[in-house]
Amino acid sequence: MARYQINGGKPLNGTVLISGAKNAAVAILPAALLVKGKCRIENVPDISDVRILLDILAGMGAKLYHPEDHVLEIDCTDVQCTEPNPALVTKMRASYYLMGALLGRFGKARVALPGGCNFASRPIDQHIKGFWALGAEVDETETYVALEPGEEGLHGARISLDMASVGATVNIMLAAVLLPGQTIIENAAKEPHIVDLANFLNTMGARVTGAGTDTMKIRGVNALRGGTYAIIPDQIEAGTYLAAVTAAGGNVLVQNVIPKHMECITTKLQEMGARVINYDDAIRVIRSGRLRRATVKTSPYPGFPTDMQAQVCVCMSLANGQSKLTESVYETRFFGYCTELESMGANIKISGKTATVTGVEMLHGATVCAHDLRAGAALVIAGLAAEGTTYVEDIHFIERGYETLVEKLTALGADISRIED
Repeated sequence: MARYQINGGKPLNGTVLISGAKNAAVAILPAALLVKGKCRIENVPDISDVRILLDILAGMGAKLYHPEDHVLEIDCTDVQCTEPNPALVTKMRASYYLMGALLGRFGKARVALPGGCNFASRPIDQHIKGFWALGAEVDETETYVALEPGEEGLHGARISLDMASVGATVNIMLAAVLLPGQTIIENAAKEPHIVDLANFLNTMGARVTGAGTDTMKIRGVNALRGGTYAIIPDQIEAGTYLAAVTAAGGNVLVQNVIPKHMECITTKLQEMGARVINYDDAIRVIRSGRLRRATVKTSPYPGFPTDMQAQVCVCMSLANGQSKLTESVYETRFFGYCTELESMGANIKISGKTATVTGVEMLHGATVCAHDLRAGAALVIAGLAAEGTTYVEDIHFIERGYETLVEKLTALGADISRIED
């Protein structure tokens, strides 16, 4: 079984190039099912979630070609399958986007319930609410969701989400772009990858407006055509490297980023004592002294992202004073990684949705286990900042969302290796 070995205590210095956004890629690739023609998609991250999704699409009949690294040409014109391979679907969370894409393309779908990271139950009730509003009949069991047209057929609708769910917003967008009439999504998610998906769909001929605001409008079109599109940089990967430098110290230029997307993260790191310099498409982060305490509450974009909660917790663990970290999106996200950090010497007390983190002078190496993607990234950061040797196990979670992590960190001066036992 593979794991990371990290000999910590070394500051990070140099330049790191950020890959394409995982959360955008896993929405845009299913969206290609809606297109009759060839899509050329650039800046595609080489991560396990993307590889699994491409295997699913290939098994459904999509034609895939990689003319160069991080570039994918995909043609789904001849796809007829409406029930993707359940053995692959259950390996990743974002496979539920196939529901919306297949409903939009074929008017029906049967998709196994997805896997991936498990934060509480993470129900898909808002997705189902959207499908119902669009005229679908939904048969949901413990293992799959089946969709087909209701008596009045599929059509545009006004949908008000009970919460600003990224997954539900994406699935409704995918289902609605080819339906007759207009669909309005109220309380829509506003994350950068939502905007990126809307831009991809519009490039292919869709009529989506309002992406990035509370209210999106989707006017159905008859067909989508092929075209070329480049995925945005990964906000969370960039934030993870910024947090790593903030925790371990050093001076790193993080390239291929959109600084506007990063403000919710960089503002907090600056508050904690990191120096942040923004450029047109890069951010430099410098940290030399002791970190300061901070208060962070996760919330939907443009608030502090839940996917950066664990990483900033590591920084808090090394800060002077007592920090407060409140999770408002996935209430069980603390459990697992906080215990692992405590084994490295962190002082964390959890009460309900809030963690109180009392900073310590130094973390120490230990053998720890990644419980999910971002928690695993946080443990890597902790290992980089700690004295001694840290082993991070169950790294398959981490490799779902971070491309060439070991190589990128090694280039920054980290002593990290991937070992097979």
